[in-house]
Amino acid sequence: MARIPLTTERIGVLGRLITWYSRRRFGVVPEPALAAAHHPGVLLAQARLQLGIERRWTRLDPTLRHLAQMAAAARINCSWCIDFGYWIAHAHGVPEAKLRDLPRWRDSDAYTEIERLVLEYAEAMTETPPGVTDTLVAELRRHLPDAELVELTAYIATENLWSRFNSALGLTAQGFRDRCEVPADAGADGRG
Repeated sequence: MARIPLTTERIGVLGRLITWYSRRRFGVVPEPALAAAHHPGVLLAQARLQLGIERRWTRLDPTLRHLAQMAAAARINCSWCIDFGYWIAHAHGVPEAKLRDLPRWRDSDAYTEIERLVLEYAEAMTETPPGVTDTLVAELRRHLPDAELVELTAYIATENLWSRFNSALGLTAQGFRDRCEVPADAGADGRG
């Protein structure tokens, strides 16, 4: 249960604009936006950061980005971020097996070598204190140009920001994952 009221009352012009945009883009207003709307400066800064990320951080392969974000959210145990991240990753074509096997990525054969390194890096960055090693970064640099490694690092760091914000305010899954289409060849349990 949220630790702060999630209401659209008294959210001001900026809050109403973001509410309108969110409903149009996502079908609902994401609860983190409603929480941030209590402080227009925070809401504006978060919106600008997210829009800047979406428009300017485009070098890294989208599957690697989504896997890294999901791994960081899972490490923090942010159910809101896992729910939303699953929906976004699904919409961007990340294979269902990769999303489904994320909790057990070390034992799954669904991932490539670079995907495994990215997942390990995301978890290491999310530890407190961070557990990133020189060896891990050197392995990543064998597969990624420096600009992509920097972008990957920034994606994981911002996911930590969002996940910790949402977890601290008690925001939980909002049902985004439930809105994903089940593939036609999925079994009775919807897992394929």
